[in-house]
Amino acid sequence: MATTILVVEDDIAIRDMICFTLRHSGFVCEPVSDAEKGLAWLKDKQADLILLDWMLPGIDGIEFIRRLRANEFLAAIPVIMLTAKGESEDMVKGLSVGADDYVNKPFAPTELVARIKSLLRRCQPPETDGENQLEFSGLLLDLKSHRASVDGQRIDLGPTEFRLLNFFMKNPERAYSRGQLLDQVWGDMVYIEERTVDVHIRRLRKALEPSKHDGLIQTVRGVGYRFSAE
Repeated sequence: MATTILVVEDDIAIRDMICFTLRHSGFVCEPVSDAEKGLAWLKDKQADLILLDWMLPGIDGIEFIRRLRANEFLAAIPVIMLTAKGESEDMVKGLSVGADDYVNKPFAPTELVARIKSLLRRCQPPETDGENQLEFSGLLLDLKSHRASVDGQRIDLGPTEFRLLNFFMKNPERAYSRGQLLDQVWGDMVYIEERTVDVHIRRLRKALEPSKHDGLIQTVRGVGYRFSAE
């Protein structure tokens, strides 16, 4: 089946350009002009990925993501946020609330398609090598259902945080630089900034905080991060 992408963009010229590009690349494009229409569309249909404009009339992109991540049935949909070039703080805020990637406007159609394909690849269920579950200090990661839990209590993770935690749990007690984490978790995301790793680390720690597992992710000064119970 073709991949369905929901495009939430109020600028009709940009929206039409995006949809033309996506359809030419073999995707199914579902365009809407604001966040409320996007949320209404998601009540009855399923998107494989969402392209979301930061500045929208009414509900803005940040609030859209918050509502998306708070919904059990929609929380796992990957989101690429579209931001005006140079709005670096907007990018950080978008990643902090739950976006998985960002593309600065104006962007080349080829870049957009490359980012979409890369995000879709890394949001695929990880290879299990015959192992369906990982466990570390009471933290359980189910690779088949794509869920994390502690004592039966589910921990809500976005697609990128799940992959980051999966990598850490498979490779504990070793320090990794931001660049190494980008290579291992983001793969061929050649455009992404290293500080994006810090944003997703903060999101992962926040998700693990209620069960007091946030301390497993340790900052190694001058190096990067380590996953350790010590």
